[in-house]
Amino acid sequence: MAKKYEFDYDLIVIGSGPGGSAAATTLSKSGKRVAIIEADTFGGDSPNWGDIPTKALLHAASLYDEVRHGARFGLRSATLGYNYPSIRAWKDLAVKRTGAGGNRKYYDNQGIHTFSGLAHFLSPNEISINRRHLSAANFLIATGANWSVPEIPGISTINYLTPRTILESIRPPKSLLIIGGSNTSVEIAQLMATFGTKVYIVEKASRLLPHQDSEIGDLMEKILADQKGVTSLTQSRVVSIEKDGLSKRVIVSRAGTEKSVRVDEILIATGRDPNVDMGLENAGVKFSAKGIDVNEFLQTNVKHIYAAGDVLGKNSNTHTALLESQIVAHNILRRNKISPDYTAVSEVVFTNPNIATVGLSEDDCHKRDLAINKAIAPLNIIARSNTADFRDGFVKIITDKKGVIIGASIVAPHASEIIHELALAISQHLTAADIASLPHAFLSWSEAVRVAAGKLS
Repeated sequence: MAKKYEFDYDLIVIGSGPGGSAAATTLSKSGKRVAIIEADTFGGDSPNWGDIPTKALLHAASLYDEVRHGARFGLRSATLGYNYPSIRAWKDLAVKRTGAGGNRKYYDNQGIHTFSGLAHFLSPNEISINRRHLSAANFLIATGANWSVPEIPGISTINYLTPRTILESIRPPKSLLIIGGSNTSVEIAQLMATFGTKVYIVEKASRLLPHQDSEIGDLMEKILADQKGVTSLTQSRVVSIEKDGLSKRVIVSRAGTEKSVRVDEILIATGRDPNVDMGLENAGVKFSAKGIDVNEFLQTNVKHIYAAGDVLGKNSNTHTALLESQIVAHNILRRNKISPDYTAVSEVVFTNPNIATVGLSEDDCHKRDLAINKAIAPLNIIARSNTADFRDGFVKIITDKKGVIIGASIVAPHASEIIHELALAISQHLTAADIASLPHAFLSWSEAVRVAAGKLS
């Protein structure tokens, strides 16, 4: 006699990005009945319009920029040019190669049932999708977030870009005003400026990258201005926007003084709103416009409904969403619930130079009244800065009073790779003396880590 199931599935995952994919595949491999629902393109933001395409374009831009400034190394680059449609084709190839974008077949091949459409809760254990009702013992909400549109007079009268739509531009605009000074804003500013766009960044805070330590925002503002001609309008806000022929006129206010800026395009990157419109109230799940509330095990107040990724309202990164998805899978499959450990999760901005941070920032420490020691090693004190002719950057390490490393930030070429040494140090409670005593390869950028650690040991 066939086994009768109480529900259609053991797990229904709403959202096929990194916050949902790991849990879906893990439970499926464990023999559970799994369905995954996607309202947009399978794979979610990261492989389709976020990390993968952006970094593919940034790689091309960095290569172009490096060669363009090759005269100082004796390289002739006067006739160098680029073909933007070909660069876009490279971006599309990179997306295709990863296999994560538009990857519905991947889930089908894993035995996971896939549905395309909007999911809507009918009760704590039942949803509707395309007029079909599905039930599950557990749910994982991983619907991510969308770029929010600020309330600015006149913004509804113009066509504006987002970090998603600008990637499909036929060519870089001649001029671009970016509203918001976030990680994504800085990446796009450098990308477009490298290909000749005149870029303005408007940021309410006193510096770019306001959630990072001041040294980072100040240095990136200088690098963008000196190398790319980017104008950073900090401590400023957009008062209004209006059409001006084929262009847009933007009124920017700073310290009571208004300035008019005329640009071809406007890009909005002020923040993201979690996608919470799915009938959560019918399931009794607590949420707000800022995201879904979860406990330390990533459970909502309705214990069999979990949430992970950007829908939590933290504006997390892809590897954090994957971590959370793995935690959810564990907590559904096993009785001993575990919590995600964010202590050593690094954050990277893929500008040139890279920006990479891990652990507590100096601002975090001040807010917590922690007694700390800190040291900064500028790149120009290590030999690699001479052989590569690159001096703009630093390694900063923060320790507690016992010398244990609790935070670090790096602005340097390949910082995205270098940061993991310090992430490991934080996760294993190593001291600055431990890192300083480790031989670091001569002529590697990582020597700056040893120097910074040496100042604290």
